[in-house]
Amino acid sequence: QLPTGLYKKVLVILHDCILPYMNEPTLMIDFLTVAYGIGGAISLLALNGLFILIHQHNLEYPDFYKKLYSLLDPSIYHVKYRARFFHLVDLFLSSSHLPAYLVAAFIKRLSRLALTAPPEALLMVIPFICNLFRRHPACRVLVHRPNGPEGMSEDPYIMEEEEPSESRALQSSLWEIQSLQNHYHPDVAKAAAVLNQSLSEIEDDISGLLELSAYELFDKEVKKKAIDVPLEFEQVRGLFGKKNDIFAEHFTLD
Repeated sequence: QLPTGLYKKVLVILHDCILPYMNEPTLMIDFLTVAYGIGGAISLLALNGLFILIHQHNLEYPDFYKKLYSLLDPSIYHVKYRARFFHLVDLFLSSSHLPAYLVAAFIKRLSRLALTAPPEALLMVIPFICNLFRRHPACRVLVHRPNGPEGMSEDPYIMEEEEPSESRALQSSLWEIQSLQNHYHPDVAKAAAVLNQSLSEIEDDISGLLELSAYELFDKEVKKKAIDVPLEFEQVRGLFGKKNDIFAEHFTLD
């Protein structure tokens, strides 16, 4: 049993500074699988080490995607390790052999959680979802479903279901992204509107968006050049601008 702070420090450097120098990295299987099952930030940080063991040392983890799916909660858009987590999720969902129901469940859960996410996270997750559609065309039914969200009395997707195969994501539609097309931030609304058109075959590069911060968004808006917008097409006369204004006879705006 390690203190939480030490647990996090070990997991942050494990994949980079410990596993490559071990004669038998598979000895860390139990440590990493237990850490992955703890939940929260510790589970997110255990993903890096688990990825190396799965990818390079043939670790079999039957419930890996079920556990990964359960990690998707409102905090993933706010945690310190958001960039690392989404980088790894992108890798795990890159295989074209994944079943459509599994990818659709991830798309729906990410979209539902996006309804309460900050703009900097939305500008990352919307292209992320678009890339999933490019890799897995069978999931595009979520966007192109006949009647769409208007034709549904209620969303069949079960958000509380822990098993992706039982979530009924493929029977749903992506009304959450349609809602984001009316987002108060114009960049978010523009990004969400991409799904109204046919997606290109080339994936979006999200590497530069993973660590986007609220400060960077604010700084970008502040540095925009102001555009002079004409607010009045008729020259003001008098105090109230009316043609036959009695005040104009006695007062001027000079």
